[in-house]
Amino acid sequence: MIEFLKKYKAFLYGLLLQRIAVDVLLYFNFIYIDDSGTIANMLSFIFSWFLISLPIHYFSFLKKHKTISLKLLILLFVFFVIIINDLNSKIIDNPITFIGLVCVGLSFFAIIAPSYFKKYALIVMGYYSLVLGYFCYLRVYINDINRYFQQEKEIKIILTAPFFVLLLTWFYQQWKWMKTIESKKTKAELSLLKSQINPHFFFNTLNNLYGLVIEKSDDAPNVILKLSDIMRYTIYMGKEDVVPLKEEIEYLTNYIELHKIRYQKRVDIVFNHSREINYQIAPLLFIIPLENAFKHGVESITEDAYIHININIDSDSDIIYFDIENNFEARESGGTAGIGIQNLKQRLKLLYPDKHKIKIDVKDSIYKLELKIEML
Repeated sequence: MIEFLKKYKAFLYGLLLQRIAVDVLLYFNFIYIDDSGTIANMLSFIFSWFLISLPIHYFSFLKKHKTISLKLLILLFVFFVIIINDLNSKIIDNPITFIGLVCVGLSFFAIIAPSYFKKYALIVMGYYSLVLGYFCYLRVYINDINRYFQQEKEIKIILTAPFFVLLLTWFYQQWKWMKTIESKKTKAELSLLKSQINPHFFFNTLNNLYGLVIEKSDDAPNVILKLSDIMRYTIYMGKEDVVPLKEEIEYLTNYIELHKIRYQKRVDIVFNHSREINYQIAPLLFIIPLENAFKHGVESITEDAYIHININIDSDSDIIYFDIENNFEARESGGTAGIGIQNLKQRLKLLYPDKHKIKIDVKDSIYKLELKIEML
């Protein structure tokens, strides 16, 4: 809601300016508002509000398109002329006012949304021509005052309803268009972030495998097999929106086993996870902090290196808790994870907006990352 208000704050400014302008005009008796003219007042309020707000909302756009700015200013001037003329004419339900307001409204659409207006122009113009003709007929030729007022009340509704339908339809199309753009943007960003994971991970793993091959280690075939499983998961499951938590845990286990084969030194690696793993989660979220734990921790420590990983489930509130802790040499920048952690934070922001919390603590050569994710 706050983001929505920030995005469309120009309409709040426009409302404030509109109220100030009306109060000033009333104070100096330039206008008079007839409380009985509900529909006319409503139309006047909406038109003046939007005519003032839109130039503010599109300020940067209008600076580049001075022709549109000039047209809107002229339209605003015509609008106030129509209102002032109506208030000073002393004519009840002046037909010129209604014709003028409709023309201002349609001109307004033609300026700010030309392609949208052009699409429905013939239908709208044809409809309003018939309605306005009938309205003028009632106003001029009906002598029965009671019949006139009854029919005039109906014609006001017929006259104003399509404009509001046009307005709401336009807003709906704009909202739908923005949602489509946001969805495409989000998918593109997620695709880019996933593609950043794969080269980063495979580059490090292939370096490991290269070292084993050079040493002619008997562990090289096992590393190739584990790497094959990991590649399969990354390439095929990494494209999915969500994967079973069970498979994500198996993926992490294979990654850990791959590194256990590689290291000759003793490393205390503990991976605890909940048995309740019948959940769906976005793929490749936990691999980045695990990879960092090996890269910045285990590889830099000659002895007593450790990595402790926990994945717990709160089934009552459907929350997944992930934490990882490792030690590192003081000379290593244990709190700096490069693009990896920034990548993770960005993905979490896109995938679980307002439904996650990540905390990183670096103290006394110990790095700890805690992640909480609320399932959707």
